Amino acid sequence: MFLCTHNAGRSQMALGFFTHLAGEQAVAWSGGSEPGIEVNPAAIAAMAERGIDISEEFPKPWTGEVVRAADVVLAMGCGDACPVFPGTRYENWNLDDPAGLAVAGVRPIRDEIERRVRRLLNELHVPATR
Repeated sequence: MFLCTHNAGRSQMALGFFTHLAGEQAVAWSGGSEPGIEVNPAAIAAMAERGIDISEEFPKPWTGEVVRAADVVLAMGCGDACPVFPGTRYENWNLDDPAGLAVAGVRPIRDEIERRVRRLLNELHVPATR
């Protein structure tokens, strides 16, 4: 489960990489504490450069049920608003917020998210399909 405040940039890119790399081997979700109106256009463009289409995604709130069902919760800037349930693995990914940045500014964030998602898949013993 990838969580951030607006579910419009970081968590959407992370979900895009996870889905692209894991294929049918694992499932992920994303959500926000205060979902935005649309996914950041610069994030969509930066992901398209990698051949990953997140243009049909939209910001969503998380639900307690989905967070409880997750094996791993990755928080990206939602602070105290991120839910914490006993027995669930949590990580805080400190990443810059791509809000308001042009594509050139989003690329380093995108690349760091890809590295972290690849590391996560390795830790979960889910071989990347690409």
